[in-house]
Amino acid sequence: MKYVDEFRDGSLARQLAAAIAAAARPERNYHLMEFCGGHTHAIFRYGLPDLLPANVQLIHGPGCPVCVLPIARLDMAMALAKHPDIILCTYGDMLRVPGSGRTSLLKIRAEGNDVRMVYSPADCIALAQQHPDRQVVFFAIGFETTTPPTAVIIEQASRLGLKNLSVFCNHVLTPAAMHGILDTRESGEALKLDGFIGPAHVSTVIGSDPYEPFPQQYGTPVVIAGFEPLDVLQAILMLIRQLNDGRAVVENEFTRAVTATGNEKARQITERVFEVRDQFEWRGLGFVPHSALQIREQYRELDAEQRFADVLQQHAERIQLVPKDNKACECPQILRGVKKPRDCKLFDNPCTPDNPLGSCMVSSEGACAAYYQYGRVMES
Repeated sequence: MKYVDEFRDGSLARQLAAAIAAAARPERNYHLMEFCGGHTHAIFRYGLPDLLPANVQLIHGPGCPVCVLPIARLDMAMALAKHPDIILCTYGDMLRVPGSGRTSLLKIRAEGNDVRMVYSPADCIALAQQHPDRQVVFFAIGFETTTPPTAVIIEQASRLGLKNLSVFCNHVLTPAAMHGILDTRESGEALKLDGFIGPAHVSTVIGSDPYEPFPQQYGTPVVIAGFEPLDVLQAILMLIRQLNDGRAVVENEFTRAVTATGNEKARQITERVFEVRDQFEWRGLGFVPHSALQIREQYRELDAEQRFADVLQQHAERIQLVPKDNKACECPQILRGVKKPRDCKLFDNPCTPDNPLGSCMVSSEGACAAYYQYGRVMES
């Protein structure tokens, strides 16, 4: 199958691994972060750590949209879900993420509240039309990849004059998170990071140009990579060669899908509907300036935070008395790249995909889920 099988060729993978071993200088270490959770799962699924020399270390980044959403925002969604007039819709992984008091949207649904999993934001348009007497709220999450579909339903709902549809917007921005990671490194946190394996899907939307500040401002190279094993190995080789040469530039390994400027149509609709927030809280990174989107004033009547401000205010007053994250969970440190899943004493016992105690174990893109599914034996 073109663009799949040819990027999983075992003999080519061994050739790339040999080239990496030859290029990696024995007197130095290479610490490379794959930002995207999809890359993390590909790395373990295909056993790539076994192909790398010991001095080439992969760091798992915060590129998992379910993982990085802070518990406060999840609690807000659950407060909306408990309202008797609201049908809350979101993607499947969000249903199982534990909020304050180890509750979740799945548990709230079991209590009789109307929480629904959707495969596409467009499903919310149909629901709103089918239930004119109910308020449909789309709990929108994700990086730049999932933002345009949310923008589409906001524009569509506005054109249709739907008064019973709104969006609880939690879309976040990849470059801002990368700045946050590098800023924590600059502030003295024990994070060794020499280069980024840039995300694939996000980059098809925003292009490669937004990564230019990282080599220029921090001297940190970025190589955008596809999700197949040969993509990742080639990106690692490209980063090692840059570091050996003392260079720091943005390179694009994923040229079959990523351009310098990205998807213009997707970027335009995002720009029409959303604007950048002054700051936004991330799990693991704290409050990061200019790192998330909010709905523009033109569409503010479709903003759930505005429409249900009284519900969220009442929730904010009550939540002060409720416990927050599990204190033993290392998910925030894992998302920053400071720790790995097996550094968490909850990993595998009692925290498993069937009994997740943190968001990194819930999501299909979470680092803990990747270690559990693919890497537990290798790491033991």
